[in-house]
Amino acid sequence: MAFIRSDFRYKDFGLLLLRIGIGTMFILHGWPKLAGGPERWEAIGHNMELIGITFAPAFWGFMAGFAEAAGGLLLILGLFWRVTCLLLLFTMIIATARHVAAGDGFNGYSHALEAAILFFSLFFIGPGRYSLDNKFFPTDKYRSRFSRIVV
Repeated sequence: MAFIRSDFRYKDFGLLLLRIGIGTMFILHGWPKLAGGPERWEAIGHNMELIGITFAPAFWGFMAGFAEAAGGLLLILGLFWRVTCLLLLFTMIIATARHVAAGDGFNGYSHALEAAILFFSLFFIGPGRYSLDNKFFPTDKYRSRFSRIVV
């Protein structure tokens, strides 16, 4: 019964498991995009046209793959947390918009939308105790004034 009435003392371990699981999945999603080369990057990058960005599609496609692969790794490590969550959130918003615009229906866009909600939530929750951010930036006294104002 004590387990049911927990004071959530294992929340940091839970966040670690979540970071490892989701981070691994995003590495697996992003790596094929990166390995696909400039032709694949350009095809993916054309999705930016949905928000009015029509220049440098190969760059944007590369950035999508990079955000997923490198973002997944940073998520696992719990490093540069807020920037990582924002990059992944933006990538998932564009992915959701692409699926909606293609008429894929709820089952087509739900994964990307769920991931966007996850990264938006994690932005506020933080990486937890078992993270490199916690090791390198343990208190506010190590953060710049600018980062406290912006985030």
